[in-house]
Order: sequence, then structure tokens, then C-alpha cells
Amino acid sequence: MTDYQRIVVATTKANDTDVASVRRRLGANALVLTAPTAEAKRVVQELRRDAVPEVVLAPVPHPHVDRGHRLDEVVRRHAVADRFRDVVVVADPATVVLLLRVLAPDQLPAGGPITEVGLPRGPRIVPLGRAAAGGVALAVLAGVLSPLLPALLLPALTVVAGLALLLLPGRRHIGQALLIAVAVAAAASLLVIASSRRFPGAW
Repeated sequence: MTDYQRIVVATTKANDTDVASVRRRLGANALVLTAPTAEAKRVVQELRRDAVPEVVLAPVPHPHVDRGHRLDEVVRRHAVADRFRDVVVVADPATVVLLLRVLAPDQLPAGGPITEVGLPRGPRIVPLGRAAAGGVALAVLAGVLSPLLPALLLPALTVVAGLALLLLPGRRHIGQALLIAVAVAAAASLLVIASSRRFPGAW
């Protein structure tokens, strides 16, 4: 399943309601790129985020033929630095049109002052080391709580949580890590059981 990095492009014509809708949906580490103009500053202030000014986003009376590609290059450079954060671009309507023609020519704009597009990205890397350590911890915890809780309750709940997170694009790697942790916990438990049967006096 292809995952996408969200790029929100806002024109300086966006009103407070438009900007508030964007603000509510932004991730905690979202990056805001803005044209160095008073109109763009108004939108950024409504977003309530720090912004990175980019001179190339400033309006120009006579754009060069490669302006769209220069805009695309700047936005992609910032996006690629962290493919798992939202990027917001604030510029005048003419600049936004040139940007979208190159940035996402296959995605139709939604219309209005706010356009949201997605750049394909690979999946997050699953933290195998943490998943393995979590599996060992899960096995130990299940063993300690076995007099109070059914032995399979904690692993079952972990499996349910992992499967649920697999359905969320931004949390899929966590779901995979939880499922790996359950597999490690099962293997560790089986190893303990086999060892205790082979050397009953040692446990």
C-alpha cells in the first residue's frame, strides 16, 4: 500500500476559517514554508506555527519559464528532509498555481484557497531492536502477572492493538513492531518452558 506525505498549499486569499481547518489537522512536527510578504504572514499567524521564509515563493510580475520547477525543487527539498511530517506552503495564488502544476500535476486541486496533495513515500522503518526488547519485556510481564491474569491476555491485547495500528498509515510501523514483539514473546516463553522441562531443578 502506497503511503503519502501530505503537502498543504494555502494561498494568501485563505480566510481565518480555512486556515483554522488546516491548523486542526496538522501534525505536531509540521513545517510551514512561507513567502516573505505581509499577506503570507497573516496566514502563518493564523496557523500558529513557526515558519521558514523562502524568497522563491515571493510573487513576481513576470515569472521565468522555469519558475514552477524552482518552486517544486524548494518544496521537495524541505519535504525530503523528513518524509513523515506535514508541509504547508503559503504563497500568492499565481505562485501556488505554478507550484501545483509541477509538484502534483496528476492530482486535481480541490478548489478554493486550500489545496492538499500527497507525495509518495516509503514506509517507516520498523524498529526491530525495540520490538525484540519489547517482546522480551512482554514475556516477563506476562509471566509475572500469570497468577492474576490469563497467560495469553497481554499477548492477545498486543496483537489486537498491532492489527488496529496496521490500518492507520501513519502508525503502521508501530503495529508491525507490536506484532514482532508478540512473536518474540512467544518464542521466549517457549524457550523458558522447554528449558524448565529439560532442567527442572534449575528453575
